[in-house]
Amino acid sequence: MEAVRVISSSTIKAPTHKNANSPPKVDLTPWDLQFLPTQTIQKGLLFRNVKQTPFQIHHLQHSLSSTLAFFPPLAGRLAILQHHHNIVSSHIVCDNTGALFVHAVAPNTSVTDILQPNYVPPTVSSFFPLNGVRNYEGTSQPLLAVQVTELLDGIFIALTINHVVADGKSFWHFVNSWAEISRGSLQISKLPSLQRYFPSGIDHPICFPFTKEEESNTSPTLHHKF
Repeated sequence: MEAVRVISSSTIKAPTHKNANSPPKVDLTPWDLQFLPTQTIQKGLLFRNVKQTPFQIHHLQHSLSSTLAFFPPLAGRLAILQHHHNIVSSHIVCDNTGALFVHAVAPNTSVTDILQPNYVPPTVSSFFPLNGVRNYEGTSQPLLAVQVTELLDGIFIALTINHVVADGKSFWHFVNSWAEISRGSLQISKLPSLQRYFPSGIDHPICFPFTKEEESNTSPTLHHKF
């Protein structure tokens, strides 16, 4: 199997962005904050190109842009605000900075090469963007990254989503919504809820200690302050 070769890398934004001068923000809940030191969620979709139909990379980019209009946090970035000393808070800024879209090829890798082994082949990790990125790096890294890799006889669509922004259920909600838009729908069957639940008695934004030394560490220690 041949190593993956990147053809192009681009930033995909929602087609329109409201409140550009004052983008909405989403405060992080205690559940969200626990994922700041961990790595992102990564899931892949493998398709066999049975009909050998031409692959439309531009269609996927366009439909992704349309889908992001319904999921503004995925096109935004994290923000970490300093309050006093080493006390900070964090939230998602829905500013339409954009998601990463990578187009790659692995012309000597087949669907069978991926499915036949008892264990996942090492080359599969190269199908995913933002490998090794921690969730708190979402201040500078995209909160959503997609890599579409053309194989010898198929397509591998890999998605990396910041775990602070989405959990497993909301991850697949986004994927299914993207599929709807890709099939030609102008709307999605279920709109996402952008409101986050805060337990009674917890003010937000939630403040917690966070130092520069922790920021440079791969596993910073975060403590909630309720």
